[in-house]
This record gives sequence, C-alpha cells and structure tokens, in this order.
Amino acid sequence: MKFWKMNGAGNDFILINNIEEKLPQEVFPELARTLCARRLSIGADGMMIVEKPSMGGDLRMIFYNSDGSLGEMCGNGARCICRYAVESGLSQGERQVIETTAGIVTGERLDERNFRIRLNDPSVVETSHPLEIDGKTYPAAYVVLGDPGIPHTCVPVSGLADCDKDALRELGRKMRFHESFPKGANVNFFEILENGEILEYTYERGVEDFTYACGTGTGSVGASLAVSAARCRAGQKDAPDLMAEKAGCVRDAVHSFILHMAGGTLTVDVVLDGDHVKDLFLSGPTNIVAVGEVRDEELAVF
Repeated sequence: MKFWKMNGAGNDFILINNIEEKLPQEVFPELARTLCARRLSIGADGMMIVEKPSMGGDLRMIFYNSDGSLGEMCGNGARCICRYAVESGLSQGERQVIETTAGIVTGERLDERNFRIRLNDPSVVETSHPLEIDGKTYPAAYVVLGDPGIPHTCVPVSGLADCDKDALRELGRKMRFHESFPKGANVNFFEILENGEILEYTYERGVEDFTYACGTGTGSVGASLAVSAARCRAGQKDAPDLMAEKAGCVRDAVHSFILHMAGGTLTVDVVLDGDHVKDLFLSGPTNIVAVGEVRDEELAVF
C-alpha cells in the first residue's frame, strides 16, 4: 500500500489514495490507529483517505484522527491535500475543490509550497461562552466550523508562552470534554502579543494532546476575534471584545491575523458582513515529507 507523509506547519498526516488502493471503509479506523502511532509506526496526528468525488469536486477527503475516530474536516490537512491534488494531477489549474464531511472546501495554490483554503462557513460563533472548571470560570468563545461542524473553544491566556504546559494540558483535557459541548471541542489557548500577532496552543480532540498546529483552530480564533471586533464597534463589550481591541483589528470588514504555533506560522483572513462571517481563509506552508510503501507487519487489515 502506497502512502504520502505530509505536514502543514507541523500538523502531520498520512495520506492514502483509496481510488488506487480500493480498501474497504471498515478498515480505516484500525489503519489510522496503527499507522499514526509514533515510534511504533509512521506516526502522525491524523490520516486522510482520498476517494472519488461525488459532488463535482476534485476529490473527496475522509479524515481520521490518530485515535481512529472520524473527523469532520482538518484545515491543515485540507491545505496538504490541495497540494496532493496538484502534485498527483487530480486537480488542474490553481484552484482545488475538496469534498469533506463538513462540506466543500476550496483551495488555491499561492506558490509551490504555500496553499490557501476557504474554511467551512461557521455555523456557530459565540464570542462569550464561559467555561467553569473546578470552581473557576474562564472566559472563552465557542465556534463551530461547517455543518455537521468542527467544534472549537477559544480561551485567552495571559503569559501563554511561560505557562506550565502540563497544567495547561490538564486544563485543555477538562475543557475538551466540557458538558456544554455536545461533541466535545478542540481547545485553543491563545494570547494576543504586543505586536498584534497571536500565540496559540491547541489541544485537539481525537489526538488528546497538543499538536504543533491546528488549521481550523486558528480559523476559529480569528473568526471569534473578528466577530468580537464588529460587536465592539457596535458598543457590545465583553472580555473577548477587549482582546480584539488589543489586537488592533477593529478596522473594517476584512480582518487578518498572524498566528504562531509550535510548528510554524499561519495566516487567517476573515471577511465580515456586519458581525457575520462571510468568508474565512487559512494560508500557510505545506511539506511533503515522504512518499513510500507501507510495510507495517502489525497491521491486521491485510
């Protein structure tokens, strides 16, 4: 079985072209758990299966987390799969159309390695969704990208770079399973820096740990801050709105954010119609790490 190993800003994936491999869908969860196990196999945050499109796209992407659970979509994964579509000839030209469980994602090649995607439309943007954990209330936002969507909570943290990462991981684990999230949520801790750029750490459900980057997480932080900024202009102030003012993003209908994560830097552009997100774009690098053949003798699916 052939595979590609790719990453986007350190968020890494195993890609299997099932148009060629023709594996039955019931093997995918075990395949993801086995291949994504670091040290024991190839290792990755998730696995992407390429299937034939059914809605006029270039291809269909089925995304699995490293624990074998099915994911709705993955932002950095979608950027990587857009490059794969170009490299493999599944897409012609500079624009790619990817079918995902959360809806259609369109991509654009900026140069050989950098790709920009339009993320799924947010179906929920709650700029104030406080979370109570162990008797303490944390200001937070709640954003769901797509329908059925990818749930995210965005939590501002002062001094994020110097936080105790073990304590932050435990807090992220508790927030990820918070009772107010019907499907759980990815937890995006962020801090707006003095230069207006943003530092972010994401605790991802399905990986159950911090990842080097999260594309939909950065998009959710950008969306929540942009909507907060619009409401701030309208005189509606809460804690996230004040964070938006600090970011210097209270300007006009187009908001751009530069977000730094452990694996690299991503750019989020938010286009608003009033306080409604009209378009949400994610841009950043892709990296082809390896192309090869799976020979893992622990796999029981063959």
